[in-house]
Amino acid sequence: MKIAIAGTGYVGLVTGVCLAEVGHENVVCLDVDKQKVDLMKDGVSPIYEEHLEELMKKNYEKGRIDYTTNYKDAYKDADIIMIAVGTPERSDGSANLDYIKKVAKQIASSVTKDTLVVIKSTVPIGTNDAIEKFIRENLKNNVRIELASNPEFLSQGTAVMDTLNASRIVIGVESEWAKNILEKVYKPFNQPIVVTNRNSAEMIKYASNDFLALKISFMNDIANLCEIVGANIEDVSKGMSYDERIGSKFLKAGIGYGGSCFPKDTKALHWLASHNGYELKTVKAAIEVNESQKLRLVRKAANLVESFDGMKVCVLGLTFKPETDDLREAPSIPNIQYLLERGAEVVAYDPVGIENAKKIFKDSITYTTSIDEAIKDADICFIMTEWKQILNYDISNYKNKMKRPLVFDGRNCYTLDTMKDLGIEYYSIGR
Repeated sequence: MKIAIAGTGYVGLVTGVCLAEVGHENVVCLDVDKQKVDLMKDGVSPIYEEHLEELMKKNYEKGRIDYTTNYKDAYKDADIIMIAVGTPERSDGSANLDYIKKVAKQIASSVTKDTLVVIKSTVPIGTNDAIEKFIRENLKNNVRIELASNPEFLSQGTAVMDTLNASRIVIGVESEWAKNILEKVYKPFNQPIVVTNRNSAEMIKYASNDFLALKISFMNDIANLCEIVGANIEDVSKGMSYDERIGSKFLKAGIGYGGSCFPKDTKALHWLASHNGYELKTVKAAIEVNESQKLRLVRKAANLVESFDGMKVCVLGLTFKPETDDLREAPSIPNIQYLLERGAEVVAYDPVGIENAKKIFKDSITYTTSIDEAIKDADICFIMTEWKQILNYDISNYKNKMKRPLVFDGRNCYTLDTMKDLGIEYYSIGR
């Protein structure tokens, strides 16, 4: 089978490479950016993702995967076309489907044989129905077209392993023909396949992401109360984790979630519910808690220092989570903006996110890949991302190198007793 994939972001590129890795021999990844395509042909990944480049090189050399900007060649004789383009958030919180519609138009004008079109992008419920209708109404050739929903559940930083070792594969189909094709595609992965209708598959994606966002916001809310009543959120989460009904994942308190999924998907589902006359109160609460949580530490610091004006402020970690270069919705962004607006001189450390940070802050802050350099002579330090380099850092350096050892930790990287014993003024979340 020829499998064409529209979009080479986290979802599209990882999916294409992993399909080739399990043995599919005719995978074509499409992108509009020629420079990006040329780099991918050379085995250079446009995104930072562990194991991705080595699998790109391996499968390109074996001839299993190729990259192109020519959508007509990619689509015309494809058995399956997977749509994995972005669905960014609109100002009202709804999902922007313009990129999906553009691909659908190209498919309608290009396909020359019966084709299953699979939407992997996160889309509002009913999108598959609408796109199928649009393609069929605009088909240039007399061929069979059917849509299927196949949402992804990968996590940035572990996307390759998440795809190759998924907990389940969800396919939303309306016919045995579509079901059989997708089961054949995913058979080499040897993973559980959940078969539903298309609307249910679309909802599974939103419900899964929003539930995890709810879990994070709930723990952050509890952490804030812990600070007030004298409890320790780490003890609380440990005690909760032994309950199999709750589990141990996504119980870590911090300064809020970020990235390309949780913020966008919670707002999109909340908008969809409102658009249909229903209020998702739990999702609305998760959104509100997360927005408030992002600035919790810097506001706490503002009550302890006379002014940020002229201060050298160190920010450790720029990306929204470790093992990715993605800064989308990262808590570091509003915190740095808050500090700059109040006259602080910001020095930021991150092992891989600096180039993306420069697109946002340009030369308004100083960048470094050295923690030592970042904290040297700093008046105050904020930890925004729990990079292993930060977790494993010699914490005595905060005392030895900073002008004042004042550390605000948004990811609870260190123990309270250790920081206290070293004479470091240390503030964290829920402890």
